[in-house]
Amino acid sequence: MNNVTKFSISRPAHEVFEAFVDPAKIGNFWFSTSSDRWEAGKSITLRYEEYNATVAIKVTEVVLNQKIVFVWEGPGEEHVVTITLQEVEQSRTVIEVVESGFSQADPEYVSKLVDNKEGWVFVLSCLKAYLEFGVKQLRAGLVK
Repeated sequence: MNNVTKFSISRPAHEVFEAFVDPAKIGNFWFSTSSDRWEAGKSITLRYEEYNATVAIKVTEVVLNQKIVFVWEGPGEEHVVTITLQEVEQSRTVIEVVESGFSQADPEYVSKLVDNKEGWVFVLSCLKAYLEFGVKQLRAGLVK
């Protein structure tokens, strides 16, 4: 099962792409820090200072300004996240995030899908606020 989230962001694809892969930018909308620039074959450590959490990802594919694919592990599951960027106008990009790897046999399956969707909607909302309006204070606002 895949979880799909799509947003339109009024910025060129290269700006959206750089927000994810550049360690100096990702902290403005998602994780506090990224250990390195995202490139295919790299293992990256992402840190959320506010939640005292660390996540390791393995970047498996990068197509400049078009696509980022990475793998991260959840409890008992390996998830693949594919981020695609389609520049539909010079200053507008449609970003699509597809996360796969959810086990339908898991008794928490539906809850995990809903939590995941909520998370991606929040991340992309923060990304939109950051890139379109310069807002950098939203990323740690999600409370569970």
